[in-house]
Amino acid sequence: MTGSPASSGGETTSPVDWAGVLTHLEGEVVAAEATMAEGRTDEVAAWGRRSEDWVPPSSLGPLPDDLRERAAKLLQHQLAVAEELVERIMQSQRQRDLAARMSYAPSRPTAAFIDRTF
Repeated sequence: MTGSPASSGGETTSPVDWAGVLTHLEGEVVAAEATMAEGRTDEVAAWGRRSEDWVPPSSLGPLPDDLRERAAKLLQHQLAVAEELVERIMQSQRQRDLAARMSYAPSRPTAAFIDRTF
């Protein structure tokens, strides 16, 4: 779950404090859950293709003690969503593999009925 909120000009901006950073990350986790709940497979796959690690903005300094519990809960939530995301991607791949095998399998013999009444 990476990225930063976009401003109206299309540029990315960073929240100005740790509370804002955590709120933004929580929003991304909720968005990922909603995407999976609604079964939007293309978007689920897009979440799975994100490869950048999130790096906290260096201008904020260390995480304040009063936000550590919130950050720890957020991390657990992110890990749970990531685990479900991986499972969904694997399930989708298995379904695609099965569908590919079924559609390219040799056709089954069909019954032929011959009328022998004369």
